[in-house]
Amino acid sequence: MSIVTVQLGQCGNQIGHEVFCCLCSDIRGTHGLCSKKENQSYQDACKERFFWEEESGVPVARAVLVDMEPKVISQTLSMAARSGCWKYNNQSHFCQKQGSGNNWANGYSVHGPRHKESIMDLVQREAERCDRLGGFFTIMSMAGGTGSGLGAFVTQCLRDAFPASFILNHVIWPYGTGEVIVQNYNSVLTLSHLYRSSDALLVHENDVIHKICAQLMNIKQISFRDVNQVIAHQLGSVFQPVHPAEGGSNYSRNPLGDLMETLVPHPEFKMLGLRNIPQIPENSLPYSTFSWPGLIKHLRQMLIANAQMEEGIDWQVRPPPPGSSTPSSHSTKKPLHFNTSIANLVILRGKDVHSVDLVSKIPPCTHHG
Repeated sequence: MSIVTVQLGQCGNQIGHEVFCCLCSDIRGTHGLCSKKENQSYQDACKERFFWEEESGVPVARAVLVDMEPKVISQTLSMAARSGCWKYNNQSHFCQKQGSGNNWANGYSVHGPRHKESIMDLVQREAERCDRLGGFFTIMSMAGGTGSGLGAFVTQCLRDAFPASFILNHVIWPYGTGEVIVQNYNSVLTLSHLYRSSDALLVHENDVIHKICAQLMNIKQISFRDVNQVIAHQLGSVFQPVHPAEGGSNYSRNPLGDLMETLVPHPEFKMLGLRNIPQIPENSLPYSTFSWPGLIKHLRQMLIANAQMEEGIDWQVRPPPPGSSTPSSHSTKKPLHFNTSIANLVILRGKDVHSVDLVSKIPPCTHHG
């Protein structure tokens, strides 16, 4: 099933570009662990999900680009076209000459109503290109004005125009030290409006991703592109096709439907987080060895201790004993924070994933391979 991505604002468009680059790179891979037929099925499912093809055979992203300033959209379109691997549709973007000035109300109450018809026409065209529409995936920041304000307005319009389709909002939590003086107001307003319209909100925190770049990826001079590439890799690991847990071979499942079914058991609980393990520089992969028991052990403790990455996990935190809601610790009598997520979904990629023991290693969850 196909997903239409809506990239909103500078942050949303830059992350969206990295996501499609990551997806296209994976599609062009050989995936040597699979048979030739299975590898072809995987690639076909990837393309159907995120791309459509021109007569020339070039994959075109199923995406709508929206920003109130033309610079970022122009750069994004150009970089995609220069890659030679994929491109954006030149008719699926909307921009103006004046931004929202980091003003949430300007994006939501001015630009949104003024340009609603033009933006939704673009979305409708992309939706009609899908043989099977799985839903919408929006990418936006909560700190500025266009991504947050206009993003909240567009999400509301998507819900009105496609009431039966899934909507997943990917939102970027701003740096704690501050990017924009009004970022706290923008974030609160964005969350309150998205909660009414969205099926789920997948949150990435800039501070956490920055720490991953520094401590795990060993990047010395961290740029926004480095941060975006880490986010894109994590998103790709979730949205690329997988075998269902029971060991079937149906790659055509709806990833948004799988996420909602497993992780949003009640409409009031729709804030999602993402943990990815292992995360190391690509040039270190040939010198690294991993085993499923070791990875699952670290992932379980990350979940229990509410850790954002595998380095520096507090191994003293233990789950509360049966019948108790109080976490325990071997090192202190003071209660420690314990993760209280109500649902988990584990996605495993690699060799022998169906032989991994998750029942005794991870709190109740669903897993895919």
